[in-house]
Amino acid sequence: MLPKMKPSLVSILSFFLLIFVSTSLSERCNPNDKKALLEIKKALGNPRDLITWDPKTDCCDEWAQSTLSCDDNTNRVTSLSLIRIQDAGYLSPTIGDLSYLQHLDITKMYNLSGPIPLTIAKLTNLAFLRITQTNISGPIPEFLGTKLQSLTHIDLSDNNLVGTIPPSLSQLSNLSYLRLDRNKLTGTIPESFGKLAPKLEFLYLGRNKLSGVVPRSFTGWSFETLDLSANKLEGDISFLFGKDSNTFQLYLSRNKFEFDFSKLKFGEKLVSLKLNHNNIYGDFPAGFASRPWQEFNVSYNNLCGRIPQGGYMIRFDMYSYIHNKCLCDYPLPPCKSS
Repeated sequence: MLPKMKPSLVSILSFFLLIFVSTSLSERCNPNDKKALLEIKKALGNPRDLITWDPKTDCCDEWAQSTLSCDDNTNRVTSLSLIRIQDAGYLSPTIGDLSYLQHLDITKMYNLSGPIPLTIAKLTNLAFLRITQTNISGPIPEFLGTKLQSLTHIDLSDNNLVGTIPPSLSQLSNLSYLRLDRNKLTGTIPESFGKLAPKLEFLYLGRNKLSGVVPRSFTGWSFETLDLSANKLEGDISFLFGKDSNTFQLYLSRNKFEFDFSKLKFGEKLVSLKLNHNNIYGDFPAGFASRPWQEFNVSYNNLCGRIPQGGYMIRFDMYSYIHNKCLCDYPLPPCKSS
């Protein structure tokens, strides 16, 4: 009978080394991406929402797929979504080290503060950027327009952003969606924004502190949605209308716009029109009641004359018309006989 062989120290070490190497080689997650993600988690206060972000596990396969995804070929992180994390924190500059990132979504993180990191300028593959409903502050970075030419979708709404709108955003030739509403932005709408037509179909600038006039470069531009409401804008904006316009929704309330309402012509697709709390005057244009209005309000203006009856006008109560100079007929009091 042969004597039993005791395993040597070398063979034991070799065994564990083989296990370690096999484990390392099987992990998809790029080490640079993992390092950046763990720093992001740390800056957010190591929230329980990111409990699966364990440095000992594979970020591509074992971290919550609702928070990130990796490309099947490169194994690099291409999408990052941080939603409803309520811990206080800030965005780590290491977010700029996720060099393959195409989709960045940060939503309903009300205790997230600080500025938008300058390192995001390195994310040259980024096509979708949403940072909304946070406590992020500071200016809108100029580099969004100069460095991130792949952007098609920007949503920076409902934050605490200040300063002016960077004219450089007009350099984003592929941009189709832009939301900057519900911030504290000041200054004017850049004239250069006209360069974004006709690609840009959704433009939301409402609920800021913008002033001045709407750029004439918007003439003939058709939007799915244009929201300029609740600012300090002024002047004649009748050039936003026209029978050839394909605009679907216009939200222009709570400004200082002044023009003759009776001279407007409407494109066939326009179904939402909010003009309340301005200084518009005149009467209703001919054929107004025959249009398929879904939303409509002209209250708190200087309009006069008879309210159109029939058709889709039955949808709207007195609050769509009150506080004008001399509007009359249902749902307001009857017109006085001459």
